[in-house]
Amino acid sequence: MSAPHTDVEQVELANTAFYEAMERGDFEELSSLWLTPSDLGVDEEYHDPADAGVISCVHPGWPVLTGRGEVLRSYALIMANTEYIQFFLTDVHVSVTGDTALVTCTENILSGGPALDGGAELGPLVGQLVVATNVFRRTPLGWKIWSHHASPVMAENGEDESDDTPA
Repeated sequence: MSAPHTDVEQVELANTAFYEAMERGDFEELSSLWLTPSDLGVDEEYHDPADAGVISCVHPGWPVLTGRGEVLRSYALIMANTEYIQFFLTDVHVSVTGDTALVTCTENILSGGPALDGGAELGPLVGQLVVATNVFRRTPLGWKIWSHHASPVMAENGEDESDDTPA
């Protein structure tokens, strides 16, 4: 087993690689970052997937996705419909216990869709604030994502709640 500070650094690198693969639209790289049963030395054909560290993902506003097929299809769909995405991570905290690591962070997301009316320019850019929890599992090939859960942060409307009484 490696030193605790080394584990934290390796998990931070794996977490960064996940967001960078999304930014580049690199589906193959993104896929390689997710845990597989073979990463755990398990033959999928002869074991219950629940015993093989099944992966899961919750995108903001989506239902829970489980298994590599559902999770990776969701990322393929997002990549196919997002012309531009950039993540500015803040409040990153890494905790490692044994072969499991937990990363919490705030994803400050800037994204743009396809051009409007078939033009050549990028569609309007939209900002979004999301809090995320990424769970990693140590494998012989390094830290792999076991679960990603992201939830939107509700924007403050700037009104004082006590002002809702009739005058």
